[in-house]
Amino acid sequence: AGGAMAAPRSFSAAEVRARCAQGACLVRCRRRLYDLSGFVRLHPGGEQLLRRRAGTDVSAALDGPPHRHSANARRWLEQYYVGEMESGEEQVPPAAPGCPRPADEKGGDAAAQTPTRMDPRCKTVDVETDLVDWQKPLLWQVGYLGEKYDEWVHQPVDRPIRLFHSDILESLSKTAWYVVFIVWAPVVLYLSWVSYTSLAQGNTRLFSSFTTEYSIPVHKYYFPFIFLLGMFLWSLLEYLIHRFVFHMKPPASNYYLITLHFLLHGQHHKSPFDSSRLVFPPVPASLVIGFFYGVLQLLLPEVLGLSVFVGGLCGYVVYDMMHYYLHYGSPKKGTYLYGLKAYHVKHHFEHQKSGFGISTRFWDHPFRTLIPEETFEKNL
Repeated sequence: AGGAMAAPRSFSAAEVRARCAQGACLVRCRRRLYDLSGFVRLHPGGEQLLRRRAGTDVSAALDGPPHRHSANARRWLEQYYVGEMESGEEQVPPAAPGCPRPADEKGGDAAAQTPTRMDPRCKTVDVETDLVDWQKPLLWQVGYLGEKYDEWVHQPVDRPIRLFHSDILESLSKTAWYVVFIVWAPVVLYLSWVSYTSLAQGNTRLFSSFTTEYSIPVHKYYFPFIFLLGMFLWSLLEYLIHRFVFHMKPPASNYYLITLHFLLHGQHHKSPFDSSRLVFPPVPASLVIGFFYGVLQLLLPEVLGLSVFVGGLCGYVVYDMMHYYLHYGSPKKGTYLYGLKAYHVKHHFEHQKSGFGISTRFWDHPFRTLIPEETFEKNL
C-alpha cells in the first residue's frame, strides 16, 4: 500500500486482476483504488476471508455483510490509497458495499459524515501536513500541540512511532510480544511455588497483627483461590488504569501531562498497529510491578500478599498477550476472541470513551462503559 503519501496512478482492469490473482487485497470505491494487502489480516475475520477467497477478488473484505463500518474506519482506508481505475473499468474489482454512490456527493463525502455516536475527535490525518515532524522523535513534540493534542492523538495512522532520540531509551520503550511471556512466566511459576510451599508451613494467619485469638489460619489449599483472587483484582485494576489513567484528558496548557499521556497510552491510539508497542516493555514494567508488590506487602501478611501478587502478575501476562492478539491475531468468527477483537477495534476507531475492557468486558457492565452489542456487530 502506498498510503496517503503515494502519488496517484492509473490501473487497468488486467493489472488489478493480476494483483488479485497473486493474493493482493484490492478495494475499489468508485474509481479510487486501495491496496489493503498488509492490513486485511488485522481486521476481524480478514484472515479467514482471504483463505476462502485466495487468488480471487477480495474487495468486500472490509465492508461486506453482515456489518458496515464507522466513518473513521473509512477515513483509515485513505492511508492505503494507491491510485485510480482507468476510465470505463470502474467495475473491476467490484465496489466495496459501503462505498458512497455518486448521489451521495450532493451532501458531501459520505465518509465525512460522522455518526453522532462516534467520537468527533476521530478524523483522518495526512502525515505530510501533520502537526508534528514524523522524521523526528515524537515524545518531545506532542506537548506543544496544546489544545490540538486531544484531537490529533485520536487520528490513527498505520506507521511505526519513534519516541526518543537516544537509541538506548528507544529500545527500552518497545518490545516484541513474546519477550513479556519469556520474562514474566518463569517469575509467575517460581513465585507460585514459593507461595504454596510457604503456606504449607502453616505459619500464615490473617488478621494476626490485630488479634492473636481470632486470627484466621491460611492453609496451602487456599492458594489456588488466592491466586484467582489476584487475577480478579488485576482485571479490575486493568480497567481502572485504562479508563482513568490511560484515557485521561491532559490539560491543554500542561506540556508535561500531555507528554506523559502520550508516553503511557496516547502513542498506542495514534498508531494502534505498531507491533513493537502493543505490550509493556519489561524494564519499565518491572518498576510498576515492584510498586504493586510493595503495596500488597504493606496491606497483607508477607506470604498472603505474595500469593495475591503472583495471581495479579499472571493476570497481567494474560492481559498483555491478549492485547497483542486482539491487534494481530485472527480468531475464528463466532468465537469469544473474535467478539473481543471486534469490541477492541471499535474502542480504537469509534468509541474512545467506552469499551475499556481488554482481556474481559466484565467491568464495562457495572461501570456503564459497555459498547452496545448491536453497535460493534453491525457497524464495525
